[in-house]
Amino acid sequence: MIREIHSLQETAQFAEELAQKIQNHTVTLCLDGDLGAGKTTFTKSLGRALGVKSVINSPTFTIMKNYTDGAGNPFTHIDAYRLEGAGQDLGFDEVFDEGISVVEWSQYIPDQLPADTIRIAITQGTGEDRTFDVTGTGVWAAVFAPETAQADAGKETVA
Repeated sequence: MIREIHSLQETAQFAEELAQKIQNHTVTLCLDGDLGAGKTTFTKSLGRALGVKSVINSPTFTIMKNYTDGAGNPFTHIDAYRLEGAGQDLGFDEVFDEGISVVEWSQYIPDQLPADTIRIAITQGTGEDRTFDVTGTGVWAAVFAPETAQADAGKETVA
């Protein structure tokens, strides 16, 4: 599913739409894109849409920050940028087993990620223009397949 975004308001709207699909599920979102592409901005919008009351900011130096969404479920924000080349098991499997996890720079920890993920590649355009390319793996594959996204826009398909 490709989504063209032209403003911060549209980013927040897209995050709200995604939040409706994933709330109350255990899911890992993998956000990839160049520095300044909007990964943290999107994560902040998604957290707000899920009812996170705390201020969400980048965990670049702490690697991981934990929050609670509006339903009391874990919302975990991981920045894997500083983990490039880390070959050992970092214990993220426990984090990914409950709630919603958002991983920025997920390409740096591919062996740590669960099989069922939502991958969002963000490409930066001019100004606030962004392209969000959303794909799912495992149980999320059908939800974000191009033909499903067009035919079932807005419908919940994951039990």
